[in-house]
Amino acid sequence: MGVKVHCLALGGVDLTSSTGRMTMSVINAVAEFERDLLIERTHAGLIRATEQGKVLGRPRSLTDAQKQVVREKLGEGVSVSKLSRD
Repeated sequence: MGVKVHCLALGGVDLTSSTGRMTMSVINAVAEFERDLLIERTHAGLIRATEQGKVLGRPRSLTDAQKQVVREKLGEGVSVSKLSRD
């Protein structure tokens, strides 16, 4: 198609040239490395928080007593939509 891409943020490097492709490969490798480090740090933080006894995730919306009431009403035949509204 004859289209050339120039990245102005990289000083106008032509990304279709060998130099441009190499530059983008290096930038891509650094970005992947940063992403992997972020994942590792996040995973380590989650493990540390769990070991310290912190509860992860969204807070529960129902107490155990409320859950039991819902189970009983379901057993009585009350519809799920009615229970949701209540």
